[in-house]
Amino acid sequence: MTSLDKPTEDTQADDARAVTEAALFEAFGGVRGMVETVLPGLLFVTIFTINKDLHLSAIAALAVSLLLVVVRLVMRDTVKHAFSGVFGVAFGVVFAMMTNNAKNFYLPGMLYTLGLGLAYVITTLAGVPLMGLILGPVFKENLSWRTRNPGRKKAYAKASYAWGGILLAKCAILFPLYWWADTAQLGWVLVALKIPPFLLAVWLTWVFLAKAPAPIDVFAEMEAEEKAEEERKAAQAAERGDSEAAAGRHRREA
Repeated sequence: MTSLDKPTEDTQADDARAVTEAALFEAFGGVRGMVETVLPGLLFVTIFTINKDLHLSAIAALAVSLLLVVVRLVMRDTVKHAFSGVFGVAFGVVFAMMTNNAKNFYLPGMLYTLGLGLAYVITTLAGVPLMGLILGPVFKENLSWRTRNPGRKKAYAKASYAWGGILLAKCAILFPLYWWADTAQLGWVLVALKIPPFLLAVWLTWVFLAKAPAPIDVFAEMEAEEKAEEERKAAQAAERGDSEAAAGRHRREA
């Protein structure tokens, strides 16, 4: 290796890490997505802790979720994270109102977390890690990692196990509290467990993918194939034109 090779390799590695960071930021919503995830629940438990009013707490949480969607629409930004927050809060409000139990505001989100944790583990055991299905389109590799890039498949499997383990560990804390703690205690623990486990899972995903082989850009491959096919057809058309011109000359000479 020459003295010029290592800087080039370091630059390529830095570029790969930067691409991974940008993709994770896009997939998981970044700082703004985290705020939109935490704020409705934080508002609910704050109001309920102060006045024990289920209806006011639920209406405030739902209103702020809708406001976050409106802000994104006004700014012409992606609304998928805000919309997911609205649906989660809406389900929580319905459960709480129907049962007249404020603690049930948190139950749909807890069940979703449990289901998602199991999905990460089960899909990985089945050979199709969920993290690869989520991030494959973001990296423009789709499912090419399954058969053509075993290093990335292994990284996606590690990341999926990490997400599954973290989410299931979170459920192991929350479900006993759902039965034993009061609404305010459960709510504050839920708020406290929103960001740190998420950041840990994202960081582990970044570590695994930053060390993995680069993704195969299947879109670029398709474009290259289409361009090559167009060039081939153009060359064939040119050859036919030359052949016809030559045949015309022969006929005239004859």
